Amino acid sequence: MAPDLFSFLDNAPPEDDSDNDVLADKIPIVSAPVSTSGQKRKSSPDPGGPPPPPREVVDRPAKRPRAASPVPVVVDEFQTEAKREMAASGGLTGLVEEGSRLELRHQVRHQVAIPPGYDYVPIAKYIPPSKPAREYKFTLDPFQQVSVYAIQRNESVLVSAHTSAGKTVVAEYAIAQCLQNKQRVIYTSPIKALSNQKYREMLAEFGDVGLMTGDVTINPTATCLVMTTEILRSMLYRGSEIMREVAWVIFDEIHYMRDKERGVVWEETIILLPHTVRYVFLSATIPNAMQFAEWICKSHEQPCHVVYTDFRPTPLQHYLFPAGGEGIYLVVNEKGEFKEDNFSKAMGSLQEKMGEDPADPQSGKGRKGKSKKGGEKKGSSDISKIIKMIMLKNYNPVIVFAFSKRECEALALTMSKFEFNSNDEQELVTSIFQNAIENLSPDDRNLPQISNLLPLLKRGIGIHHGGLLPILKEVIEILFQEGLIKVLFATETFSIGLNMPAKTVVFTAVRKFDGREFRDLSSGEYIQMSGRAGRRGLDDRGVVIMMCDEKLEPASAKTMVKGEADRLDSAFHLGYNMILNLLKVETISPEYMLERCFFQFQSNAGIPVLETELKAEERRRDSIRIPDEHLVAAYYDYRQQLDQMGEDFRAVITHPTYSLPFLQAGRLVHIKHKDADFGWGVVINFQKRIKSKTKSEFQIDEIPPHEQYILDVLLHCDAGAALPKDRNITMPTPGGILPCPSGHKGNPLVVPVLLSTVEAISPIRIFLPKDLRQEQARDTVWKSVLEVQRRFPDGITLLDPIENMGIKDEKFLNLVKKIDVMEKKMFSNPLHRDPRLPHLYTLYAQKQMAQTNIRALRKRITATQDVLQLEELKCRKRVLRRLGFTNSSDIAEMKGRVACEISTGDELLLTELIFNGAFNTLLPEQCAGLLSCFVFTEKSEQQTKLTEELAAPLRVMQELARRIAKVSQESKLPLVEDEYVQSFKVELMEAVVQWCRGASFSDICKLTDQFEGNLIRVFRRLGELLRQMTQAAKVIGNSELQEQFQKASEMLERPNSVIFCSSLYL
Repeated sequence: MAPDLFSFLDNAPPEDDSDNDVLADKIPIVSAPVSTSGQKRKSSPDPGGPPPPPREVVDRPAKRPRAASPVPVVVDEFQTEAKREMAASGGLTGLVEEGSRLELRHQVRHQVAIPPGYDYVPIAKYIPPSKPAREYKFTLDPFQQVSVYAIQRNESVLVSAHTSAGKTVVAEYAIAQCLQNKQRVIYTSPIKALSNQKYREMLAEFGDVGLMTGDVTINPTATCLVMTTEILRSMLYRGSEIMREVAWVIFDEIHYMRDKERGVVWEETIILLPHTVRYVFLSATIPNAMQFAEWICKSHEQPCHVVYTDFRPTPLQHYLFPAGGEGIYLVVNEKGEFKEDNFSKAMGSLQEKMGEDPADPQSGKGRKGKSKKGGEKKGSSDISKIIKMIMLKNYNPVIVFAFSKRECEALALTMSKFEFNSNDEQELVTSIFQNAIENLSPDDRNLPQISNLLPLLKRGIGIHHGGLLPILKEVIEILFQEGLIKVLFATETFSIGLNMPAKTVVFTAVRKFDGREFRDLSSGEYIQMSGRAGRRGLDDRGVVIMMCDEKLEPASAKTMVKGEADRLDSAFHLGYNMILNLLKVETISPEYMLERCFFQFQSNAGIPVLETELKAEERRRDSIRIPDEHLVAAYYDYRQQLDQMGEDFRAVITHPTYSLPFLQAGRLVHIKHKDADFGWGVVINFQKRIKSKTKSEFQIDEIPPHEQYILDVLLHCDAGAALPKDRNITMPTPGGILPCPSGHKGNPLVVPVLLSTVEAISPIRIFLPKDLRQEQARDTVWKSVLEVQRRFPDGITLLDPIENMGIKDEKFLNLVKKIDVMEKKMFSNPLHRDPRLPHLYTLYAQKQMAQTNIRALRKRITATQDVLQLEELKCRKRVLRRLGFTNSSDIAEMKGRVACEISTGDELLLTELIFNGAFNTLLPEQCAGLLSCFVFTEKSEQQTKLTEELAAPLRVMQELARRIAKVSQESKLPLVEDEYVQSFKVELMEAVVQWCRGASFSDICKLTDQFEGNLIRVFRRLGELLRQMTQAAKVIGNSELQEQFQKASEMLERPNSVIFCSSLYL
């Protein structure tokens, strides 16, 4: 039974303590105007009619100065704690005492941001309608009921809750209310697959539902329209008549707004929507939800509620499975308690199985998270153990998350000897599968990916990743929902949006490669994927198992499993399509967009914090009183100059040209990097860094000379430090290696360090034994170092750079003279021998640090108060003027109007190609081949040799790209010419041309190294781009070019082909 919704209303404040009365003491109350959002629908709107003129995009008041924007007021804050009891369970690890109970608690929090003067009625005093728009057979959870109240009051709401908590109920109520009031509602989702799935669900629930995803349009006159956010943005820019009837917009998965590439679409859309529209935002848990609500309130001058809950309908148990182990360890229970003892046992088991020193931070660590002992073979046997245990204890279905497509497939194949489906289930799988592919051509039905997958599916084993054919992904989703897949191997994209929970979730690793480096999963990533465990109404608890093949620190594990979800931070960035479209709108400018974006709002939100820090630093500076301050200031200045000269001096004497001849084996050198001062050590050897074989890492010629050499130096290190396995380091000193603290025993180790860490070189060399791998030999050498230090109590002598090293460079000699002069000045200061000097110097350094902080804070506050990205906007406008897209008054010319039609590829380069006649002499299939360069972004290792029919237009495109890059650079945009040109990839040009000429899908798969699913994604994007190019040709009135792109589109989009077959959800 759901907890009592009204438990938090029992303590409602008395009438005279309401929020309204509190506000009334400060600001006058002005009744909010009645919303005219979503006028009653016309009897038969004409979606196919011509769009209105561009300057009639939205009904928005004229642009106001930024200072006029209302500052939101946060009111009606309350929190309630709900609790429930359930039977205790030992989960996968054992039994508990019979009849024992477990009490779980969760929070529900509410706040609302309102414009100043808004006549707000607290939720506690709200009287709901006697007949709601939608009634439920179950009691709503508290967060659901509060969210529904906000919708009934015609006020926007952000619902922040875990996966499967029941956020969809809120969206359904908004749709039902619109249907009741005969107002239109739009439901947006981040991806087409999710839009298709939501369309199917809502069609079954409400009936009057349409779908718009660009390539598919169904029932566009429906009251409820499901669409991608990009489609909604396009409708707003084009002034669609539909928008005049929209009362509510539902943004599903709003946390997707932080996506670096596509997140900006959400911000554009929200800013462009009329003030009369109300919103439902559905989000995973986000810590800064209130900040987002305040932005909505400020942008649209309307209240925005935040309803947050940490409620999980199905509580989770989190386990660790150490690689090679025989059992699992419960590390976090249903209450969220971290089990330190179990964690330590798991780590001990892991180290024992690896057969390595538990103190070695590198033990068990291998490439791509695989253990060194066994790699994928060991990992696959571990997966088999876990799956067997899950099936034995009836904890299926299970989702196994792997972090590469190939690993998903490899692990699934290792399970092919198991059968998890009965004979009846196998027959049902075959029937569903055959029905799904029956409309494909015989050739497509025999594709290896299709024929190889069915045997696995019949056994109850599935695969889900971006490289699969879309139709196969949908079949697998349907089979999984029907309980016919017991084990699903998936990449993390499966955790985004799709409502397909399982009883158990398994992570094959707790580290992933993010395109730049291997790193631990963030808490947000872990929360998103682990949230798939536990099916509401079916499971009493969900199980999460982390396979671990390398040592984890307790703090890292706690952060991952129990940490805070990722913040919703703006990913706003400017684009030419955005700028040109905004220049067409009379009441909104690009500057308006910059002022109103969430990026700017978040930046401005930090100003009060910066101002507080500034006042604190000013107080700290003013509180420091220093006697003889002018003398201390002079001494401080001399010391600072000497330190800088010392750095310049060291840079010369340690330059490879001068230092390498003296770095023979046995030479004493002083090693220091930042605060890590290792003191004197002994050179064993040196070598040049190995040149990288991959583009992602450094190239030797690109790094400073001091970092091109690695020295092996015997140093006195902290006890427990472990040597790295890879001697070709990239950091000045290896991670985990620290100097031995004074007075401690320590451990002499031969450590690889960069030449840049050498602080000083001594003329002294000591004898080295032949083999330093033995600890006794290293101890002997270190005793020799200690003996040298004993003989030189005033400090070990240094090589003279002029006399010993023979440095005769004139600039260096002048530097030595400057150092001598500066030292004399410093020594002549009256405070030089004053016993108060150390204390006074420290005080003055603190005062200078405070002053430096004050300058930096003032600069940050000034920069924050300015409109961010404004300089970039000016540069981009300059590019547009120089290329002829706009005139001197920033009014779009014909080129600019054409570029407005293009959003799937580089709009500048594509427009230049059109106006330079690059497509005029090409065949339709050649046009499609050239355009593939604009939509293919995947990595590819294949070597491409193009025929002249494709190489010639490619050269034209690259020449125009270089021209755009040069104009961008001259306009002060940081664009690297070669990188820009190489961003247009040619690997699929031949495959696209052959497909358009009639080649089968299996034939074009042989022309590329891409997964089939990647190919289809590119081809579908290419179809979208061709439609945009057709419209662009129409804008300039070039009917021949329009026909050419139309023909290319028809050749590309073959009916009933595996590439363009309809979704199974439609």
